[in-house]
Amino acid sequence: MSLSSSPSSSLFEPLTFAHGPAWRNRLMLAPLTNQQSHPDGRLSDEELRWLEMRGQGGFGMVMTAAAHVQAIGQGFPGQLGVFSDDHVPALSRLADALRRSGAVSAIQLHHAGSRSPAALVGTPVSPSASDNGARALTLQEVERLRDDFIAAAHRADRAGFDGVEVHGAHGYVLAEFLSPTINRREDRYGGSAENRARIVFEVIEGIRATCRPDFQIGLRLSPERFGQDLGEILAVAARAMGEARIDYLDMSLWDVFKHPEDETRRERTLLEWFADLPRGKVRLGVAGKIMGGRDAAHVLEQGCDFAVIGRAAILRHDFPERVRQDGDYVSPALPVTARHLADEGLSKPFLDYMRTWKGFVTEDA
Repeated sequence: MSLSSSPSSSLFEPLTFAHGPAWRNRLMLAPLTNQQSHPDGRLSDEELRWLEMRGQGGFGMVMTAAAHVQAIGQGFPGQLGVFSDDHVPALSRLADALRRSGAVSAIQLHHAGSRSPAALVGTPVSPSASDNGARALTLQEVERLRDDFIAAAHRADRAGFDGVEVHGAHGYVLAEFLSPTINRREDRYGGSAENRARIVFEVIEGIRATCRPDFQIGLRLSPERFGQDLGEILAVAARAMGEARIDYLDMSLWDVFKHPEDETRRERTLLEWFADLPRGKVRLGVAGKIMGGRDAAHVLEQGCDFAVIGRAAILRHDFPERVRQDGDYVSPALPVTARHLADEGLSKPFLDYMRTWKGFVTEDA
C-alpha cells in the first residue's frame, strides 16, 4: 500500500503547538515504566539506549518513563529521578541524543503517592490517610509537593528537554487529589471538585511561570479506576484545555475503543467524550491498546490530534517507520521471545519487568 492511499497518512503530518517545537508526526511514545535507571534515580546507559532507539525509530515525541519529583514519591525499583540536581547531567545526555534523533523530548513528572511501595520509601504519603498505610500530607507538605513538581520541570528545562508532562493519572498522587473518594481533606486542597483540582492547576501555572517561554507542557489524566469520577475528569480536562496553559492533554483510556463504566455516559466511547471538548490551540492525544497503523489512524479520524503508543513501542522501536511504510502494519502477536525484546533495546531489568506481564514474554526464551 502506498503512503498516499493509506488511512494512516495523516499520522505523518507535522503537529504544531502553542509553545515549543512541532512534532514531526502524530505518534508519541507513551511514558513506559522500564526499571532501567540506577537506584539513586540517575539515568542509565541502558535507559538512554532504549529511548534513543525510539527517537531513531521515528516517534514525533519521545517521553521518558515516569520520573519522580520527590524521593518519597518513588513508585517502582529502577525509576528515573528528577528530584535532585545530581540527575541533570545524565538527563542532558538524553535530551541531546533525542534532539539528534529528530524527536521532540519530554520528561514525565510523577509522584506515586499512596502507591509508593513501603519497601522503597518507608511510609508512603497521600492527600488523606489510606488503608494501605499511607499517611496524610500536611498542608505544608502539599505546598512543598507542588513546588517540587515545578522544580523538577525547571531541571528538565535546564537539562535541555523540550518540555514535561504532568502525571495526573492512574491513581498516583495528583490523581489521588482529584478523587472524590480518596481525597478527604478539609483544607483548600480538598472538599469541592475545584479544591481537589487546585494542586494540578497550581503545578501547571508554576511550570509555565518558571520555565522558558517556549517550554512545552502536557498533562496526563485517566478518566476511570482509582477513585476517579468521569464527569469530574471531563471538567478538569475542559478547564485545562480552556485555560490553555498546557500545550497538550494526554488521556490514558486503557482502550481507545472502550465505552465508559459510567452507565449514564455509555452511549459514546471515552474517546468521543474527550474529543468533543472545546480545546482551542491545545492538542489532544489518547492512549490505550493502539497496536497498529489503523488503530492509530482511528484516533485521528475520531477527532484527536495524536496517538500515544505504549506496548506497540516496546515490541518495535521503529513502530512509526513501519506504519509510515505500511498503513496496515500490526504489532507482532504475543508472546514474543526475550531475544526479540533484547533486540528492541530492552535490558535485563526491563525484560524481567516485562515477564511480570502475563502472556508478554515466552517462558522458554
